[in-house]
Amino acid sequence: MLWHLLRNLLKDPQQQILLLVIDYLQEENRMLKHKLEKSGKRLLFTPEERRTLAIKGKVLHDQKLTHYIKIVQPETLMRWYRKLIAQKYDSSKKPRRIGRPEIPPHHCKLILKLARENKSWGSLRIHGQLKALNIEVSHEAIRQLLRKHGFSPDGKKQSQGTWRAFIKRHKDVLWATDFFTCELLNLKGIKTIYILFFIHIQTRRVVIAGTTEHPNMEWMKQQARNLTAYDGELKDAKFLIHDRDTKYCQDFTQVLHSSGIKTIKLPPRSPNLNAYAERFIRSIKEESLSKFILLNEKMLHHVLKEYLAHYHNERAHQGHDIGNCILFPDGTDPPDEQLESFEIDNLKLQKHARLGGLLNFYSKAA
Repeated sequence: MLWHLLRNLLKDPQQQILLLVIDYLQEENRMLKHKLEKSGKRLLFTPEERRTLAIKGKVLHDQKLTHYIKIVQPETLMRWYRKLIAQKYDSSKKPRRIGRPEIPPHHCKLILKLARENKSWGSLRIHGQLKALNIEVSHEAIRQLLRKHGFSPDGKKQSQGTWRAFIKRHKDVLWATDFFTCELLNLKGIKTIYILFFIHIQTRRVVIAGTTEHPNMEWMKQQARNLTAYDGELKDAKFLIHDRDTKYCQDFTQVLHSSGIKTIKLPPRSPNLNAYAERFIRSIKEESLSKFILLNEKMLHHVLKEYLAHYHNERAHQGHDIGNCILFPDGTDPPDEQLESFEIDNLKLQKHARLGGLLNFYSKAA
C-alpha cells in the first residue's frame, strides 16, 4: 500500500494531496458517525442540507465513486435526489384560483354602465352587446356581476321611467308654467298682483304671459290663446307641466290641447317636480322684486322687463347643462346713460347697469 502511494505521489503531487485530504475527511466522518451511533443519536438533516447532499452525491454516483459517501448510505442519498426531482414537477402546493377567471375591471365598468343606462336590459341582452363589441365575457359571469351590484339579471319591465328621464327626453319641446305674486303699495293699501310666466326647459327662456289682480277663467283662456297663436311663444311646444292650482282651469287646458300641447298636472305638494319654474321665482324675487317698494303696475312692468333682459342676455346660469354661461349673449344693450366705462391695467371695460345699478354686467369696451 505504501509503495502504491509513493508511486502515485511521484506521478502527480497535486492529485495525491487531494487524495490525502479525501482520505483524512473520510476517516474523520467515520469516527464522528461511530461516536454518534455509540451514543444512540442519529444524524438529522434539514431539507436544505438533504438537497445539498443529494445534488453533490449524484455526481459521485454517476462517476461510480459511491465508496467516498460515508455519512449516509448511497441508496438514501439517491432517494433524496429522486424526491428532489419529483418536487420540480409538483404543482400541488401552488395556489390555485377556483372557478372562472375574473372579469377585467374595465369590462366590469362597461357592463355596469350598460345596465345603469338601460334598465330593461338583462344579462342576455348585455352579453349580445358585448359580443358586438368583440368582448368575450360569459353570460353567467355577467349575471353574477349584475346580482353583486344590485341589478336584476333579467332586466326590469318597460315603464315610463323616472321624472328626470322624462325631462331629459322632452326638454326641447317641454315648457313649465307657474304663478308668483307681488304686492303693490298705494293710497288704498296693499294690492296683490298675480304674474303668470312660462319657462322653456332646454334654453331656460322665460316668457311673462301677463299680470293681473284677478286671474279668472276668461283671463287665463285669453293668455292661452295669445301664447298658442301663429307667432306665439308656445307654438312649438308639445308638453306643458303645471301644479294643481285651480287657476289652470278646463278652458285654459282645452285651448292648449287644441294647439297640440299636452298638459301634465303634477302630483300634490311636489314643487321639486317643477324645479326650473320654482328656481326662476326665487331668482327674480331675491335679485330684483324684494329690493323695491312697488307703487303701481307700470313700475312692476319696468322691473320685470329689465330683469328679463338681464336674465336672458347678461346673467350667467349655473345649471349643469348650461355650464355657467349666458343664455342669449347677443341681446340688446341698456341705454347709453346706463353704461359706465373704466380701465384697469390697460384693460378697458364697460359696466352695464340696470335698475339703478342693482343688476350689473361687465364687458370689454369697443
